[in-house]
Amino acid sequence: MKKLIAVVGTNASGKSGLGIELARHYGGEVVSADSRQVYRGLDLGSGKVTPEETAGVPHHLLDVCDPGVTFTMADFQRLAYAAIADIHARGRLPFLVGGTGLYVDAVCDGYVLSDIEPDLAYRRELEKLDTPTLYDMLKKAAPDTGVDPRNRNRVMRQLEKLHDGDTLSARKEPRYEVLKIGVTWDRKTLCERIDERLRRRLDQGMIEEVQGLLNAGVSEDFLYRLGLEYRYISQYLLGKGGSLEEMTGELAKAIKRFAKRQMTWFRRDQTIHWIDMRGDALRQALSLTDAFIKQ
Repeated sequence: MKKLIAVVGTNASGKSGLGIELARHYGGEVVSADSRQVYRGLDLGSGKVTPEETAGVPHHLLDVCDPGVTFTMADFQRLAYAAIADIHARGRLPFLVGGTGLYVDAVCDGYVLSDIEPDLAYRRELEKLDTPTLYDMLKKAAPDTGVDPRNRNRVMRQLEKLHDGDTLSARKEPRYEVLKIGVTWDRKTLCERIDERLRRRLDQGMIEEVQGLLNAGVSEDFLYRLGLEYRYISQYLLGKGGSLEEMTGELAKAIKRFAKRQMTWFRRDQTIHWIDMRGDALRQALSLTDAFIKQ
């Protein structure tokens, strides 16, 4: 099988920068594995790298659909497979970089996904219900479900699959030989990095970005379902999120809770090689990648 290197980690961990450095070193290309960076116009809020930050490294699966459009894990997997095949065909090395664990696993582990088209009428009915109610429905239908009860999109998708007669168990047919490199920090340092990044992005115009999306007709519901920055800032702008200071404080807490859930997801994968970010992170990653390529 052809080789694929995945660089994974939490929000504000530095995975994007490390992925770019590795891709530059090996003449590779980056495939983004982020569920919000696929949308055009979601830049600061999603932590999307700027053209300058890419340092000339080609990036794939950024800005591939418009806000408001439903983009599924199956959509991501299909586009990622195509991008990786194109990179391999040109003799270059692909780096899958991101923090959406389900997207990473769908590609690295080769989930065999259903091609059943979603029932949009049923989806609209589900949208009317709050997340705890949806999760109760899922638990009744599938008592052994391991889905995070707070992940509204994932809970809804599981209910849709059951409704469509699909199975919830993921069969796997891996397409690649994969090296997974994990990027993280101790909890205190990571929280400090999250706070610093949030301040920086607010200064750069993240609130104005969300206001621009609302002005362009992107629905409140879509922004709310995106979570984190887009949920909290849109609610603030619509007069539902308290003062700016209150909103910022609650958002910082929410990002930290999300980073904890990201780590819980990634820690289950015993194949990930974790980098000591307080040391020479690039050197460690290069050593792992060199050994992997030479296998």
